[in-house]
Amino acid sequence: MLTFIIPVRHPANSKNWDALKARLAQTVTSISGQNSDRWQAIIVANVGADLPALPKGFSVERVDFPPNPKYERGVADDVEVFWDFVRIDKGRRVRAGMLAARNATFFMIVDDDDFVSSKLADYVAEHPDENGWYIDRGYLWSEGNLVLGAISKFFMLCGTSHIINARLYDLERLRENDADDYMKRTLGSHISVAHDLAAAGTPLSPLPFFGAIYRVGHAGAHSRSSRLIATFFSKATLVHPIRFVKTALSLRLLTPKLRREFFGAGPA
Repeated sequence: MLTFIIPVRHPANSKNWDALKARLAQTVTSISGQNSDRWQAIIVANVGADLPALPKGFSVERVDFPPNPKYERGVADDVEVFWDFVRIDKGRRVRAGMLAARNATFFMIVDDDDFVSSKLADYVAEHPDENGWYIDRGYLWSEGNLVLGAISKFFMLCGTSHIINARLYDLERLRENDADDYMKRTLGSHISVAHDLAAAGTPLSPLPFFGAIYRVGHAGAHSRSSRLIATFFSKATLVHPIRFVKTALSLRLLTPKLRREFFGAGPA
C-alpha cells in the first residue's frame, strides 16, 4: 500500500496558520483523489494544531516537537547550520509518520502545499517489486494561474518527488537520535535521495508520467520560491529568443482533465 506522509510545521513556525490550513486542505483533496483505494495518508502535526477535516484514508500522528528555532534564516546565520535545523525538524516529523504506519509497502513524502497525480496509487500497486521512483517530470503552479509550467528534473527542485519501497528504509536506525545523519539526509531532504539509493545498489526509476505539482510563490512557501511566471520568464530568458520560445512551449493550460488528476474535487 502506498503511504503518503505529510509533515506539518509547528504552528509557531507559521505566520498565517489559516492560510497553511487552507493549502493543506487542498493537498488532502489532491491525495484523496487517487484512482484506487490502495493508499493511506498520515499527517504529522503537533498536539493542538488545528487541521482541516480529513476524508477516509487519512490519519493524524500527533507529536510534541518544539518549534524549529532556525525556521527563518537570519542574515547572520550560517547556511549549513540553517539547513541542518530544517532537515532535523522535517526528518523527525516524517520519521514519526513512518513509524506509525501500518501495512506500508511504499512511502511518499508530500509537502503540505503540493499536489500529486491521481494515478500514483494504481501505478505503485501494479509494480510491487520495484525499488521505487523519482519524479523526473512535474509541474510548477502559482495560485490563481490558469497555466502550469512543465519541467524536467523535478526531483531536484521539489520535496514531493520520490516514491520509495519501505524495505529500503532502515527503520531501526531511524529510531536513533534526532541528529542522526541518516535521518536528516534520507527524510529531511530530497536532494540526495536518488543518488544515495543508486550508490547503494537499489536505484530508483524515473516515474513514466508527470507525477506532482510544486506550488510556488505563495507567502507561506519555506523555499521562498518565486511565482510561476517570474520563475519561467526571468530577465535572462526574456533577452534570449531561443530560450524564450522553449520556455513558452513548456507552459500547459490547466485543463479540466489536469484539474481532476491533480486537484481532485476541490477548487484550484
